[in-house]
Amino acid sequence: TRFLWFSLVSTGFHCVYSDSSLSSMCFQGVDLRQYSKQVEAELQRIEQASIKDYIKESQNIALLHNQITACDSILERMEGMLSGFQSDLSSISSEIQTLQQQSVSMNVRLKNRQAVRSHLSQLVDELVVPGAMISTILDSPVTEQEFLEQLHELNNKINFAKELSFRETLACSDIQDIVDRLKLKAVSKIREFILQKIYSFRKPMTNYQIPQNTLLKYRFFYQFLLANERTVAKEIRDEYVDTMSKIYFSYFKSYSGRLLKVQYEEVADKDDLMGVEDTAKKGFFSKPSLKSRNTIFTLGQRGSILSPAELEGPILVPHTAQRGDSRYPYETLFRSQHYALLDNGCREFLFLSDFFMVAGNSALDLFNSIMGKTLSMFLKSMSTYVSDCYDSIAIFLCIHIILRFRAITAKRTIPALDKIGGSAGPGSQQISLHLVEHVFGLF
Repeated sequence: TRFLWFSLVSTGFHCVYSDSSLSSMCFQGVDLRQYSKQVEAELQRIEQASIKDYIKESQNIALLHNQITACDSILERMEGMLSGFQSDLSSISSEIQTLQQQSVSMNVRLKNRQAVRSHLSQLVDELVVPGAMISTILDSPVTEQEFLEQLHELNNKINFAKELSFRETLACSDIQDIVDRLKLKAVSKIREFILQKIYSFRKPMTNYQIPQNTLLKYRFFYQFLLANERTVAKEIRDEYVDTMSKIYFSYFKSYSGRLLKVQYEEVADKDDLMGVEDTAKKGFFSKPSLKSRNTIFTLGQRGSILSPAELEGPILVPHTAQRGDSRYPYETLFRSQHYALLDNGCREFLFLSDFFMVAGNSALDLFNSIMGKTLSMFLKSMSTYVSDCYDSIAIFLCIHIILRFRAITAKRTIPALDKIGGSAGPGSQQISLHLVEHVFGLF
């Protein structure tokens, strides 16, 4: 207890000395009890004043209390609203993510549907057979441009239907029947049109180049037949080959016969050759020998037939020459005959390649099937002439004419006429060899 009392006294003295006003009062000898009462009275006075101030400001304090309470409720509501807003934002964020995923999914589906739509639209367009096509194929003449355009469309639909049938597409059965009927109608009309044009070649005095040009204008007709009805295409091709083969053979046979009528009547024979003894008995019916034997071996103006102007000049017209009593040596007739063959052969080969769509060996075979009979007639005619001919200059000029014409065909890049040259070439070589053996055998 003494220690505790001593600690309290020490603490009191420490407080007194730590306060400057108390320490100064202690050193000045002020009564602390009296000072304590003064302080207590001052505190009561301040307390009473504070109470009066509080009572005086009680309404404001109550108003402030109400305002604080109202603000607290407002803040509480705002807190609830902000909490709800925060939860709404979190839900909106999740919804945005969901919408984004849905947008990506919808975009993928849209692209897939667009791709499917493009294929389906093309499929539907190819499958639909418009009424305009039906009416045009059934009613319009084949020479109208609209028919040709609709025929192209029909050919595309036929090819598309074939492709769908290979894929076993069920939609193909919906249009197969009507497409087949339109195809049969188009084939029938095209066959009738082309055969009429081919038959028109057979009319006398017909310029067959005109219907050929008409057929070239509608070359797609044969292409349609070749793709969809090969039997009809073969019928038309065979009919054309048969018709043109007869036409060319008849024309050149007639033309060659009429050309021989304007040949020089005086033709050299064996007795007119140089070095032959004139021992033949002369009678009333004997053929007089040529007055000038040396002219048989004289070229003179006959070589001009090889000039470009005469070599590719117009062919002779026999009836015109007969009216003018004109006569020509054999090489002139030979040039006219073979130039007509060259000109017609070039044109025919180009027509066959273009209209019948052949090339290479197929074109050559088709050309030979048309011109083969005529070429054989030409070769036989030359062989017959050479076997009984003693005009060596005419023969050698004919050989040169053939060589020049072969050069012309090579320049025109007509392989079929190279074939002609191949046929005429060996023939001409045989003729020339036969001629050389024949002529030198005379001496």
